[in-house]
Amino acid sequence: MIYKVEIENFHSIRDPQVLDLRVPANAPRDSDRLASCWRGSVERAPRVVAVYGANGSGKSNLLRVLSFAAWFAAHSFARPPRSQIPHLPFNDEVSLRTPTRLKFWLSGSNEPGAIGLFGSEECPYCYELAIGNGENRTVVNEGIFYWPNSTGRKTRLIERFEDGSVKASDAFSLAGFTKALANVLRPNASVISTLAQLNHSVAAEIARSLNGVQSNIYDEKVEFDEEAVLQDYVDNPELAARLNQEIQRIDVGVRALEFNDGPTGPEVSFRHDKLAFPMPPVFESHGTRQFVKLFPLIESSLATGSTAIIDELDAAIHSMLLPEIIGWYHNPMRNPHNAQLWMSCHNVSLLEHLSKDEIVLCEKDHRGGTELYTLNDVKGVRRDDNFYRKYLGGAYGAVPRLG
Repeated sequence: MIYKVEIENFHSIRDPQVLDLRVPANAPRDSDRLASCWRGSVERAPRVVAVYGANGSGKSNLLRVLSFAAWFAAHSFARPPRSQIPHLPFNDEVSLRTPTRLKFWLSGSNEPGAIGLFGSEECPYCYELAIGNGENRTVVNEGIFYWPNSTGRKTRLIERFEDGSVKASDAFSLAGFTKALANVLRPNASVISTLAQLNHSVAAEIARSLNGVQSNIYDEKVEFDEEAVLQDYVDNPELAARLNQEIQRIDVGVRALEFNDGPTGPEVSFRHDKLAFPMPPVFESHGTRQFVKLFPLIESSLATGSTAIIDELDAAIHSMLLPEIIGWYHNPMRNPHNAQLWMSCHNVSLLEHLSKDEIVLCEKDHRGGTELYTLNDVKGVRRDDNFYRKYLGGAYGAVPRLG
């Protein structure tokens, strides 16, 4: 679970922004909307994070930075050796010469080699990344730190410096990897993804854990390839069965989807009540087809306890059905491993189904930079307030300026 982020000089986020999702101590103790920041912690954060703001305020960039960091740590070694790190600093003369700095606090195993294993004792982790901008974008600093339960103090797991030197703790251990790492570590790739390629056991486990991050936004919003998604259903009958348990509530009249491996690729048809024969996807609604595409992402997140990052989840799904999807993350039976959903929203009616802990707001300052804050940061907001009415009335900011 991600419970705190710091972002500076990334796309529209110019000045340092700190988004701390940890809830006040007086937040309801019996709420299914909240989970421990790490197993055994008294600090809690929301399972659902809904990001609101005007068009162009930076909602997608907040989600983009989460996806970027997970990708960079786990997969950047696969990029071409001379390619630039695929991010953009803020577009002004000062920012184009200023490093991008990112920090992410999340839960992880108290035993670094057991990262990603359910049931292991947990503690806080922080991934830090600084990227130099200018003509060549290269890593200035990168590190993973954790606070083991035995000491409660910040401890370096591994840290990489601008000159390419790397230091690691005994728990990470670079024994047998130092020479190889010095030969292959590139300024445009993370040290974790590089060591994972060298079969370093802890780095490989961290990379596997980050692979669980599910997202539909990277450089741009991703439209999943429909044929590839349908092939997933053909190859995974259990996934198809779980979809069919939900589809009847998502689309009026659809009884089930039928998946087959046809002569030219995966074939799917929608069986409706009272229709003589199944219908091909082209005749189904855009919202239904989008749900079919996004369902594997959501289901994987819930099954593995990972983070799902979805830009504009509300763009094609009916507003009455969105609370159903959010409720899956609130339900401890459906979400036993505390998976987390981050989503950008325009549908303000959804505010009636969210708690103040789950609402993040974005707005632009006078220089065009994104400012981020939670509803808990706004003074005087009560838990029983009508968030829908007050947000539309401008009480919280982060609304379009009309006229």
